[in-house]
Amino acid sequence: MKKRQFLGAAIAGALPLAADAAAADRGPASRGPASRGPALLTVTGAIARANRGPFDPVLDQMMHKQGLGFAKAYTFDHAALLQLVPHTIRPTLEYDGKPHTLRGPLLLDVMGSAGAKVGDRTTLVLRAVDGYSVELNGAQAGTRRVIVATHIDGAPMPLGGLGPLWAVYDADRIPEMAALPLAQRFTDCPWALYHIEVRA
Repeated sequence: MKKRQFLGAAIAGALPLAADAAAADRGPASRGPASRGPALLTVTGAIARANRGPFDPVLDQMMHKQGLGFAKAYTFDHAALLQLVPHTIRPTLEYDGKPHTLRGPLLLDVMGSAGAKVGDRTTLVLRAVDGYSVELNGAQAGTRRVIVATHIDGAPMPLGGLGPLWAVYDADRIPEMAALPLAQRFTDCPWALYHIEVRA
């Protein structure tokens, strides 16, 4: 995967923190059910659950610049993701050619928590903060056992690195991926994941 420049990283970090601080000033009653911390992942599209309102072209500036829009969404903060059953993988990464331990819930479990019924032909559009996006169908997400990694080598992944979330699989143990050169194994794995659109 080509290294991507994070032009939107400052916006991604500043807006949720500012919104969280403003909510704290207004008191706990003004905060949504999943807003104990900043929303790290927003799921939209064919979902049955919602815990935030529709797209706001003023406050959702990064999404606005990336041409997104939605009537409802389900968001996850770090704590909400940690409540899901974690899975651990140990792929060899292209950046240093060494195996690293990655941990986080299965992508399909995250989708289930958002009320998405993902079938084999359901399309999941995974989007990173810089706009890099990939499409996976439900069958690929399942057979590759894609996780939403929150930790690498035992530590939370920071913004500005591969995190805070990374949609990734254990390429070493997927025959068709392991057969590729290392630099080509993770093109379907956007790091700095922040948005998923579910297309039924």
